[in-house]
Amino acid sequence: MRLAIAVALLTVLCASAARAELRVCNKTRNMVALAVGTFDGKDWSSRGWFYAAPKQCAVLIKGTLGSRYYYLHGVHLNVDGGWDGNRGFCVSTKNFAINGRTDCEARGYKRAGFFEIDTGEKESWTTNLSD
Repeated sequence: MRLAIAVALLTVLCASAARAELRVCNKTRNMVALAVGTFDGKDWSSRGWFYAAPKQCAVLIKGTLGSRYYYLHGVHLNVDGGWDGNRGFCVSTKNFAINGRTDCEARGYKRAGFFEIDTGEKESWTTNLSD
């Protein structure tokens, strides 16, 4: 009996941990490229590109979220438009992981606007992008 309870509890815990993530779902008819900006309490950074096909989701951060706020930039591929905001982060045309968010151009990057996502300190969060 104890073994059955332990296995059931472990299954629930593992399932919960596996779902903890920052996910972005593409509710449009076009492929999107995504970048995420983060602050770990000391340093700012940005990473990209993550891709989400139409009606699909992309996981930008795996595991339990450690911050309340994340920053997102999205681009429609092969069509005009996207999602940006007033928080500047560095990006590159190729896949990137960039420490810091200042002096982007001087370091060989472009500066792009990101919008803030407030996760409410939840362990997992999904944001939907639509036209």
